[in-house]
Amino acid sequence: MTKSAHVPSAANLGEVLRPYVEDDTLPGAVALVCRGGDVQFAAVGSTDAEGRTPMARDSIFRIASITKPITAAAVMVLIDDGRLDLADPVARWLPELAAPSVVRSPAAAVDDVVPAVRAITVEDLLSSLTGYGFPSDFTLPAVQPLLAEGVQRDGREPQRFLPTDEWIETLAGIPLLYQPGEAWLYNTSSDLQGLLIERVSGQSLPDFLAERVFERLGMPDTGFTVPAAKRDRLTSYYRADDSGGLELVDGPDGQWSTMPPFASGAGGLVSTVDDWLAFGRMLLAEGATADGRRLLSTRSVRLMTTDRLTPAQREASPLFLEGQSWGYGGSVDVEAVEPWNVPGRYGWVGGTGTSAHVVPSTGSVHLLFTQVGVASPVPTPQVQDFWRYAAGV
Repeated sequence: MTKSAHVPSAANLGEVLRPYVEDDTLPGAVALVCRGGDVQFAAVGSTDAEGRTPMARDSIFRIASITKPITAAAVMVLIDDGRLDLADPVARWLPELAAPSVVRSPAAAVDDVVPAVRAITVEDLLSSLTGYGFPSDFTLPAVQPLLAEGVQRDGREPQRFLPTDEWIETLAGIPLLYQPGEAWLYNTSSDLQGLLIERVSGQSLPDFLAERVFERLGMPDTGFTVPAAKRDRLTSYYRADDSGGLELVDGPDGQWSTMPPFASGAGGLVSTVDDWLAFGRMLLAEGATADGRRLLSTRSVRLMTTDRLTPAQREASPLFLEGQSWGYGGSVDVEAVEPWNVPGRYGWVGGTGTSAHVVPSTGSVHLLFTQVGVASPVPTPQVQDFWRYAAGV
């Protein structure tokens, strides 16, 4: 684990994060720690590297993979509606996946395949057990077509995705890396969840999420695009360059100014900390909204936020999962490897520098939004420092 540059013996969130702005690691950051009715909040730095606009509580961020829990929740909405069942074969709605082939072994050539021994189910999609996705070893032959044929685009560049129908047709022509249900693999299953939502509901993923999730939870700034009237609040997005500086990747009028050709359920949303807080509070309330109505059943929330993997499924491809397993759409802490690991903590991180977790045992929501991309599964020092601080609140 990378050592933190600034150990937070800090009295407040601002003291945790401000050193990373002062040393130019980050242009800015917004963080929030909520425990019951107590909310700690900090906004430090600026929305861009030039320092033109101060970061604020309503600053909008590209949240990347902390989209995944929201997409999984939307699938659970359809399950609660009775329109889906966990055991349903997804080929009923995704006929492109009716007869997948599987490489004979993970290291086998792409054309050395056998038939899938069973159908891919809705629960496979939710648990990331479809057989599609990223393993620990990105050099495996069956992983290469996911990258080369445009299925696994960088979610931080949504306008480069294939159109939806072309995306699923291309994916269906690539063999599974593992048999359905055999191994946890990262990312692709969440995109399949989004497409499943579209096929079952008859709505686009953006429209379904807006109607069935965002409007009901009071998440007005979450979506797949940023309207012109809100772009003054959208942070600029950067990556670290070879010299240690920051390179602009996307500005307020960039890739989120128009709807993408494929709405990625794995990582396509923009949001604010207060919007994600509303979602996190719903999970802590076991599906109830702030006004007492119900978005999800208690059963659905418990399924989402508890460990759904066997040790064998997790160990087959332990990418990212240090002290963690996987629920539906997010990780679940299962052992205290680090000070911030709390058994039952649910959530995830995003490649744009975001982090979102709920801790049922303490009734807490922990959110850190930054705008500098990460290139490694190892948590950055600023994320580690935030997690340490949040765990002590």
